[in-house]
Amino acid sequence: MEDSRVFTQPLSASHRSSAGIILKIRLENFMCHSSLQIELGEWLNFVTGQNGSGKSAILTALCVAFGSRAKETQRATTLKEFIKTGCSYAVIQVEIKNEGEDAFKPEIYGDVIIVERRISVSTSSTVLKDHQGKRVASRKEDLHELVEHFNIDVENPCVIMSQDKSREFLHSGNDKDKFKFFFKATLLQQVNDLLVNIGTRLDSANTLVEELEKSIEPILKELNELQVKIRNMEHVEEISQQVQQLKKKLAWSWVYDVDRQLQEQSAKIEKLKDRIPTCQARIDRQLGKMEELRECLTKKKTQIACMMEKTTEVRRMKEDLQQRLSLATKERLELEEEHCRKTNKIQKMVNLVRRLDQQVHEVHEQDLKNTQAEESEIKEMLKGLQDELDTTNLILSRLKEEESALSASLSIKMDEIRKISDEIDDYERKHRENYSYICELQQHRTNKVTAFGGDRVIQLLRAIERHHQRFKRPPIGPIGAHLTLVNGDIWAIAVENAIGKMLNAFIVTDHKDSLLLRGCAREANYNHLQIIIYDFSRPRLNIPYHMLPQTQHPTLISALHSDNPTVMNVLVDMGNAERQVLVRDYEVGKTVAFDQRIPNLKEVYTSDGYRMFSRGSVQTILPPNKKARTGRLCSSFDSQIKDLERYALDIQEHGQEVKRKKRNAEEELQDLQDKLQSIKRRRLNAERDVMSKKLRLQDVKNSYVAESNPAPASSVDELHHEISKVQAEIREKEILLEDFQLRMSKADAKANDLKLSFENLCESAKVEIDAYEAAENELVVIEQELCSAETEKTHYEGIMNNKVLPDIKEAETQYQELEHNRKESCRKASIICPESEIEALGGCKSTPEQLSAQLNRLNQRLQSESQRYAEPIEDLRMIYDKKERRILRKQQTYEAFREKLNACKEALDLRWSKFQRNATLLKRQLTWQFNAHLRKKGISGHIKVSYEEKTLSVEVKMPQDASNNIVRDTRGLSGGERSFSTLCFALALHEMTESPFRAMDEFDVFMDAVSRKISLDTLVNFALAQGSQWIFITPHDISMVKQGERIKKQQMAAPRS
Repeated sequence: MEDSRVFTQPLSASHRSSAGIILKIRLENFMCHSSLQIELGEWLNFVTGQNGSGKSAILTALCVAFGSRAKETQRATTLKEFIKTGCSYAVIQVEIKNEGEDAFKPEIYGDVIIVERRISVSTSSTVLKDHQGKRVASRKEDLHELVEHFNIDVENPCVIMSQDKSREFLHSGNDKDKFKFFFKATLLQQVNDLLVNIGTRLDSANTLVEELEKSIEPILKELNELQVKIRNMEHVEEISQQVQQLKKKLAWSWVYDVDRQLQEQSAKIEKLKDRIPTCQARIDRQLGKMEELRECLTKKKTQIACMMEKTTEVRRMKEDLQQRLSLATKERLELEEEHCRKTNKIQKMVNLVRRLDQQVHEVHEQDLKNTQAEESEIKEMLKGLQDELDTTNLILSRLKEEESALSASLSIKMDEIRKISDEIDDYERKHRENYSYICELQQHRTNKVTAFGGDRVIQLLRAIERHHQRFKRPPIGPIGAHLTLVNGDIWAIAVENAIGKMLNAFIVTDHKDSLLLRGCAREANYNHLQIIIYDFSRPRLNIPYHMLPQTQHPTLISALHSDNPTVMNVLVDMGNAERQVLVRDYEVGKTVAFDQRIPNLKEVYTSDGYRMFSRGSVQTILPPNKKARTGRLCSSFDSQIKDLERYALDIQEHGQEVKRKKRNAEEELQDLQDKLQSIKRRRLNAERDVMSKKLRLQDVKNSYVAESNPAPASSVDELHHEISKVQAEIREKEILLEDFQLRMSKADAKANDLKLSFENLCESAKVEIDAYEAAENELVVIEQELCSAETEKTHYEGIMNNKVLPDIKEAETQYQELEHNRKESCRKASIICPESEIEALGGCKSTPEQLSAQLNRLNQRLQSESQRYAEPIEDLRMIYDKKERRILRKQQTYEAFREKLNACKEALDLRWSKFQRNATLLKRQLTWQFNAHLRKKGISGHIKVSYEEKTLSVEVKMPQDASNNIVRDTRGLSGGERSFSTLCFALALHEMTESPFRAMDEFDVFMDAVSRKISLDTLVNFALAQGSQWIFITPHDISMVKQGERIKKQQMAAPRS
């Protein structure tokens, strides 16, 4: 749309190019001319003649020669109509000047190009000739190239204005006609039609592409269904392969299971054999002990025999005295008992007399009234019983309080033991975790890769190795295995906290490799694997200094080293490692993160794992994760393992101390429980005592109520008689009691004498008897120890003969059976597959029972899946590949169509925007040029162009209207004023159009003499200044046109009658 035809100022004559100027026109049998040759000047040419002399035929011939169709000339409908009546052909020959810088292929055509158009009744042809008249080209494309080169557009009214166009433009007051003239003269009409046509074709092409894309949708659907079917069939094949592998593993799992049983049986035999020396050592130890005890027993018996001989007489005398002392003591005791009985009997009889006397006294009183003494005695008894009951209740309350206190102490002690148990569990958990961590570090020391995913990553790497040919580029990972610390292990914790889970991630080059790696992860049972897609071909990123944090502290990227540039690029692009700063301690970290306001800083990490960052006005500090295990990037794991082992010893010591504390607490708990049981027994006894005392008190009260009733009194005589009788018996008993007293004194003296003799004998024989008794006690102890040793020896011999040796024999028998089973199982398994194939499959870690269950499930699944699909998978794959190739070609073709359509649409939109911009510029330029021509006569005006309404209006302001600023339409002007303004409008359009020649036919046909004079002068001046070749055709007199060397006038011959 950038068109060089638009100029802001006319070319001067000195810079005028003469290439493309019409030198000569020759017509033969064309319209009314049998033979016409006219030579034209390089500047202004006036052709005059009467009506019918064939002036207009010259311009029509130019149009036809340069490729116009007959209808476009508005003089005929077909080219054969231009042939003169009575002739069979017509020839148009135009000579064009081809000199200067703008010459068209001067090396071929020379300084003159001849365009010859030959028209016959049936055909027409165009030939391009050189300056010598030799034929050079005859294709339409060659003529089109020539016309384009010289910018000859005969359909443009500013290049060739025919009679009809002159009348239509110069004398039409319709704004739409003026717009059409302007739109066509500036070539906007041609460009607009071209762009609209292109848009229509693009819409048609887009519809066609959509129809083509829709036409392949059913095939795509079939393809997807086939793909699903193939995947299911592949899944069935995988299940079948898994079944075969499981069968192989199951066969060898029986062998491995027997191997495991053999190992266990061998260990059991070794353990049982280890018990033989232990039992034999204990038996030998007991035998030695028995020999020592027997020797001691013999010596002690000899010693006791010697001592027995010495103490036999003393013992006999001692036994005799002891027997006599016992008899004397027994006699004395019997006398004392008899004396006590008689004394008690006398006392009872005295009491009976006293009671009888009292009864006699009571008889004299009222029979129905109780004496005051009896009531007082009963009250005292009741009071005593009540006091005893109160005392017992007090003791019971105290016991209950002690029981409650002991229960509370017991509960507290149980809570303490529970806490201690929790503490022991916590220590044991820490010990297990620490031991597990030590094992992991030892594994990491052997293979560093295991630090970033454990055994799963090893399985994953093996799966990747098995499928390495399917990857476009081998995956990189885990990332942590490709990183090393630059400055030792100082920043190990900070770096691991900063990178986080990305240490375990893998890097692939595209999405397809990502899906393949995800399948390998599933095969290795590695779930939730982080996969990063990154372009491996990118070089190591070079980060400018102004994009880094401006601080002396190291960044995360500076603390790391990797031989793989992709790993470092991922840390920068995905983890912002260049914007994470590492500091030594907590306070420095706070200063760097929050106080210094360092540009390009994202986060700060301390050496002990603190993370600090600010988002806006919010400052955040995150403590290190205590549960996270760090140190995976350390260069050596030995120091960590030693620290963990020391920590394990500390945990074990604390655990033992807490266990001792628990044992002490349990002993205290047992004491409290014993005390509580004792208190409970005492409380129960006290409760029973309270109950008995309550019952006794109630009985006394009941008896008091019963005795309050008066009993019948005995007669006084009977009571006195009974008293006399009792007193006589008392006197008899007292006489007998005096005899017993005398006998008791004698027995007491005898017993004292014997006791004194016995004590003297014991004092004299005490040393020998004590030594003898001690020896006897030692003998008893030795005999007991000897018996115990014999029992122990018999026990261990029984264990040896009845348990250890039979168990060993039985175990050896089982071991032989297992070896036989192992050989048989190995023979059967070798028939199925070699053992190396099982090792290639990763070994067999499951038990036969587990594998059998898994095999049954897979067989059932395989049977159900196989019933669903009967077609062979190879046929399906062949059909799928065939359809895929066919549809892929179509998809690629349609995608190429779509890309080209989109590119064309974008180009069309760009050209529309440029077209609109140029149309606006042309509208402005037209107004400026129009005003420039009007100002020569002191007139001003304005041209309004509306591309939306497709109208063009011309308004002028005449000098006489300057006082009242009246702007009038051209229809309100006089004839001369309207002709001049229309001429200025035409000249403005000419000034905007570039062409080597221009022609106007009967431009002054409706002008009066004055207007024609003004118009001709203006046209001549403009044409001479503008520099192009001009051809003016008019039937009027042109004598008023000034003479000059650049102006050529020619008169056409009058038409024949």
